[in-house]
Amino acid sequence: LNAPATTEHRPGKLVWADLFTTDPDGATKFYCGLLGWTATPLEQKGKSYTVFSNEGTPVAGLAPRSAKGSNHPSRWIGYYSVVDIDAALATASKDGGTVRAPSRNFPDRGYQAIISDVDAMPIGLLQSSSGDSLDNEPKPGAWNWFELYVKSPKATSEFYHDVFGFAVAAETNSNRKSDFVLSSAGQARGGIALRPEGDDVKSSWLGVIRVSDLDKTLAKVLGLGGEVLVAPHSVEFGSRFAIILDSTGGTVGLVEYIDSANPANSQ
Repeated sequence: LNAPATTEHRPGKLVWADLFTTDPDGATKFYCGLLGWTATPLEQKGKSYTVFSNEGTPVAGLAPRSAKGSNHPSRWIGYYSVVDIDAALATASKDGGTVRAPSRNFPDRGYQAIISDVDAMPIGLLQSSSGDSLDNEPKPGAWNWFELYVKSPKATSEFYHDVFGFAVAAETNSNRKSDFVLSSAGQARGGIALRPEGDDVKSSWLGVIRVSDLDKTLAKVLGLGGEVLVAPHSVEFGSRFAIILDSTGGTVGLVEYIDSANPANSQ
C-alpha cells in the first residue's frame, strides 16, 4: 500500500476500500471515468481482483461477486488500520461483532479481515505490511471521511472505540450531522450519526471521496450510468457535498473542500 514502506502505524485510519460487485467491468468504467482512477487487473490468491490507483497511488480495489449475488447491489467496504489484527478481531467478537472473513495474509498488502459490527454492518481491518501513510491533506480522488448511520450511535461508537482504539467525542457543532466523532492520533477520522426514520431505512456506511470540482464530477454521473441521490449542497467548513449511486448500485459520497477546509483536520 505504501512505496516506499513506512514505519508509521495509525490505528483507525481509513487505509483502503474494496467494492464488491457482480459487474466489475461496469464498475471499472464508472469510477475510472468519474474520478480519473486507473485500473490494474491481477490475480489474488487465485481470484481476479482489480486495483484502482489515483495519480499512481493505490486507493481502492474491486472484488467480483459471484452471479448468485446478482440480486444484491454493489457495496463498498472500508478497511481501517490496526496494529494487531488478531487482538482486534478478538475484541470485536467479545463486544458483539461477528468475524465474516478471518484474517488472511495478502502479499504486498498485509493481514486483512472483515467483521460485522454491532449493527451487522461489514467493516474491514487491515494490518499493513508497508505501514500507514502520513496524515496529509487527501488529494482529489482519495478517500477522506466515513460516516455511519445507525440506530444507536452511542452503542456503536463504543464498539469502534474498543476495536479500533478511536477516541470518541460527542458532536458539539450543530452544523454537522454526526452524533459522535471518531478520532485517532489527534485526527478526526469519521462520524456516527442517527439514521433517518422509516421502516425501510437500514443502517449504512458511507465512504466519502474528495473531488476538485463537485459540479463537473456530478455532470459525468448520469452519462456513466449512475444517479445523484443527494443533490450538492453546502455543509460545514465551506465544503459542498453530494451522494451518488454508481452504475452497479454502489453508494458513495463526494465532497469538494473550499479553501482546503477539510473537516478531517478539525475537531
